[in-house]
Amino acid sequence: MTRAYAEVIGDPIAQSKSPAIHNFWLGKLGIDAEYRACHVRADELADYLAARREDLNWRGCNVTMPHKQTVMPLLYSVEPPADAIGAVNTIYPAFDRLLAGTNTDAAGFLEPLAADLAQTHYFRMARIIGTGGAARAIITALAGHGFTLVVAGRDPGKARALLDELAPKGEHHAIDIAHFADPTDFAFDDREACCDLVINASLLGMQGQPPLAFDWSHAPPGSIAYDVVTAPCDTAFLQGARAKGHRTIDGLSMLIGQAAAAFERFFGAPPPREHDAELRRILTQ
Repeated sequence: MTRAYAEVIGDPIAQSKSPAIHNFWLGKLGIDAEYRACHVRADELADYLAARREDLNWRGCNVTMPHKQTVMPLLYSVEPPADAIGAVNTIYPAFDRLLAGTNTDAAGFLEPLAADLAQTHYFRMARIIGTGGAARAIITALAGHGFTLVVAGRDPGKARALLDELAPKGEHHAIDIAHFADPTDFAFDDREACCDLVINASLLGMQGQPPLAFDWSHAPPGSIAYDVVTAPCDTAFLQGARAKGHRTIDGLSMLIGQAAAAFERFFGAPPPREHDAELRRILTQ
């Protein structure tokens, strides 16, 4: 009998670290199942989902670029918080194997910030660079935690539209990404009891992509720098932040966090997070 399995779909998909993460956890727990990568093009999505729904060994899939939004009309239901984010990254067979979609990106992003968010702050601000799928989840997550948001993109109009859609109640700002490239002499006020985040939610700085031009004079003292890029793990963006004395969070933190929520959905058991250090070593080899 074929083993139970889950998988990640995207176009392209070879670069995904998700199989390494999930199979590591399956091995640690001794679960007789596997996690695969499956290359699915846009015109193959409907047929893929129809076939997997009929496969009783299929436990679900994660969804990566460029399908997080286009897959939504093909699902029976879209659950919170995916409905608010407007993107699905996890699909699973629900009642009668009808396909449901959810999103674990927001939870994965917030996980390494849990201790910070448990504190009381006088003011919270996040500078978010990027207007893609990751930015959608991050904007939604941080708006729900009382952050004033500054979203920067190549198209400020798209950034404004995202804020209007995902965080309509706050006094948020949309700017051109070029604003952060040049130095500023802005005098930041006292940041004690404030929480400042600077987040690269774009592909800039990833292997094969242009670098992210960000001058750290735009970051208030004590900011936390967070990069969603996972290849390389230690990006020039994070290196620049550390050089200025800022705390950093790398993309593996969000990747492992979002995978953990999906893993429990697929395989019915929480992943063994006590082995995170070992998993990180494997993912950065």
